[in-house]
Amino acid sequence: MSVMEEITLLTENIHWLTKDQAWHYKVLPKHKASDHYLLYCEESVDKDILSAELEMLLNQDVRLEPLPATQVARLLSKYYIKDNAAQGSSQLQINNADDFLVNLIREAKGLKSSDIHIESYENKCRVRIRIDGMMVERYLLKRDEYPALINKIKIYANLDIAEKRLPQDGRINFKQQDQQFDIRVSVLPTLFGEKVVLRLLNSDATDIDLNSLGFSKFDLDNYLQGVKKPNGILLISGPTGSGKTTTLYATLKLLNKETRNILTIEDPVEYTLEGINQVQLKESIGLNFAAALRTFLRQDPDVIMVGEIRDTETANMAIRAALTGHLVLSTIHTNSAWGTVSRLSDMGVPPFLVANTLNTTAAQRLIRLLCPHCKRSEKFSNDLYPKQFKPYKIVTEHYKAHGCEQCYYTGYKGRKAVYEVIPIDQELALQIKNGNMYIQSLLQERGIQTLAENAFNIFFEGGTSIDEIYPLLFNY
Repeated sequence: MSVMEEITLLTENIHWLTKDQAWHYKVLPKHKASDHYLLYCEESVDKDILSAELEMLLNQDVRLEPLPATQVARLLSKYYIKDNAAQGSSQLQINNADDFLVNLIREAKGLKSSDIHIESYENKCRVRIRIDGMMVERYLLKRDEYPALINKIKIYANLDIAEKRLPQDGRINFKQQDQQFDIRVSVLPTLFGEKVVLRLLNSDATDIDLNSLGFSKFDLDNYLQGVKKPNGILLISGPTGSGKTTTLYATLKLLNKETRNILTIEDPVEYTLEGINQVQLKESIGLNFAAALRTFLRQDPDVIMVGEIRDTETANMAIRAALTGHLVLSTIHTNSAWGTVSRLSDMGVPPFLVANTLNTTAAQRLIRLLCPHCKRSEKFSNDLYPKQFKPYKIVTEHYKAHGCEQCYYTGYKGRKAVYEVIPIDQELALQIKNGNMYIQSLLQERGIQTLAENAFNIFFEGGTSIDEIYPLLFNY
């Protein structure tokens, strides 16, 4: 399958044309000479007529270089993103579903996107990708070409192309040139057709390291104290997509020694680590978290990782594993680190068992970082804070997202995790036994910083915007 040559536009050239002009004429700036502009255009247009119009518009001689219409559309979506996402997308003619799909996956991977969404509505079909946690619309597709693309994805994922009424899940192993990675495929029937989500999985865990994830030195020291304990439960909380699995794998990488037997049960297995025994969850045949944990206890483990504690049975099995001398790592859905205590109680785990087994609880979120190439400084007003938030540092200026070629005009480049880590000592364990959930004064005495405080520190240092940390400040 052929792949179009990647084209990069220079930032200084992009401003020759406004977004409306670029989309209206379907042209892109390539080069500026002393006596003319060289622009890319669609290969099917009348170049004489188009160049005459552009010369009047730009007041300069214009020369045109043709490109395939799909490539022009892709570049326009990349370099001239409009405020209105629908206007900033292009209607695509898919002549070869293979080529479009391969190019789409390669583009998403190049943008470090986590997911590709292909969806159908009454009047349009569109492709969106998630970059640094945010959805960006890239293409509009013709409705009559949409089914062929969906069927092509189903074939690659070994799914039933005739089944359009029930959800389906599959997997694609993408191999091309120097790239190889897995793609998790989810197909969902909707009112106007099937919606497909492609999750791009980075199976290589060799570059994951606890020191580079975003822990402050104080939080990392507290976290490592829990990791070094021979038994107990270490829980990481946060919403879906907050990086919990990455933190767990960085922890497993640290624990992965020849002297330890490490077992994991996951849904799905997102990374692979040599030396660790990893099990894929299969609910359809009865292999759930609790069932796997029962078997794990007969496999002489030292460390057990459970993808998620989501029900009472799994929670009780994790408690049992910790009580019998194992170190258990897992995730749970709560809003804060201390919230894991009440969540376990809600699942029916007695407080005295939580107190005897929980050794560390952590919460985390991912914060988008401002692009260092285009962020702009402005005067700051306290009106930008939530009303109940009381800052502990004075801010007179702050940085806002702008957008440039380096960040694909999103204003942000990369993400960083912020953490709240609470090591459970004897005094906190006593509070858990007594059912006391109001322990803020004790945490402050220990110097424990909240998620909001750690996020605010990044904002104060100019690393992110107030808009990015605003949701966390409500929980300050």
